[in-house]
Amino acid sequence: MGKKTEIFRRWLFYFTLLLASIIAYKMIDKLSGVFEIIGSFIKVLVPFIVAGIVAYLLHTPCKSIEEAYNIDKLKFLKKHRRGFSVLTVYFIIAIIIFIIVNFIKPTITQNVLELANNLPNYYNSAIEFLKTLPEDTFWSQINITEIVKSIEEFNISEVIMDWVSLENIGNYVKGIVGAVNIVFDLFVVIVVSIYILLERRDIKNFVKNLMTAICEKETYKKCLNFYERTNNIFYKYISSQFLDGIIVGLLTAIVMNIMGIKYATLLGIMIGLFNIIPYFGAIVAVIIASIITIFTGGFTTALWMTLVVIIVQQIDSNIINPRILGNSLNVSPILVIFATTVGGAYFGVPGMFLGVPVAALIKIFVLDYIKEKNEVKEIEVLEEE
Repeated sequence: MGKKTEIFRRWLFYFTLLLASIIAYKMIDKLSGVFEIIGSFIKVLVPFIVAGIVAYLLHTPCKSIEEAYNIDKLKFLKKHRRGFSVLTVYFIIAIIIFIIVNFIKPTITQNVLELANNLPNYYNSAIEFLKTLPEDTFWSQINITEIVKSIEEFNISEVIMDWVSLENIGNYVKGIVGAVNIVFDLFVVIVVSIYILLERRDIKNFVKNLMTAICEKETYKKCLNFYERTNNIFYKYISSQFLDGIIVGLLTAIVMNIMGIKYATLLGIMIGLFNIIPYFGAIVAVIIASIITIFTGGFTTALWMTLVVIIVQQIDSNIINPRILGNSLNVSPILVIFATTVGGAYFGVPGMFLGVPVAALIKIFVLDYIKEKNEVKEIEVLEEE
């Protein structure tokens, strides 16, 4: 009886193992469909995620304005100060957009169109310049003749015809439909962000009560402390980088206009946008602006422009940016370069922009872990001098 039971258990084990293997195979086989469902759901959530980011960025100005509206003499304003604070912030944003569309956009559009129309001339000038370079110097080692030949074989007309081909008409229609979806998503982002800002206190209280319910007291305190430090780093870094980029862009555009640089407004705004990306952004922007200025104003003008932009960037990095940022993130330049490089390699421009604050958070987490472990072992933590 015992032997038969043992045999039955063995065969039951084999049967169960086989059944589990079949189920696992079927699940893996259908995994692509599961990923598609998850991907579709994430696409639906994108407007809400963006709305959360917008509300996060606007939380501090809304809070400051709400405190300013806390006036005893104006009871109606005091009673509805939260709603008025949100309304005020979005009204300011609307004014900024109005100024950009009516005063800055026409100049940028004109510069872009003029630059696009002159591209063939700059293209021909580049070819002529490359042909005049001596072949018995450094340039001969990089096969300058082959570079010129490959440039000459590049047919702009064929590229333009490809753009307007019948095969791409369907893509253009899809683009129009996508634009409509973008407008709808933008509407959802604005509405949801407004509701998040209006109900931000209730949301914070809900998260707080949830954390206290599922976490121990010490764990909750650590999470709260980490959140406050994380929030401080992210908000200060993101807001200061955007503000700093705007200031640098305006200063550069004004200086370039005074110098008589062609496409000064366009180049200034480009430098301001690239300046948001640590280290690499400023270098790439200066290189692009210098190349364009060489074709539009000559080598000497480009040299003076480059010198002036570098001076403006040095003033920004040593005076303006530290003032805006306040307390430094205390991140080594080596870590900044590493974080920017890795972030850009895996996540593109957003990764280059957010790599530094993420690196700062990882550094805080690691240092806290080291300090906590060393305190348990009663080892003195070495501080930088």
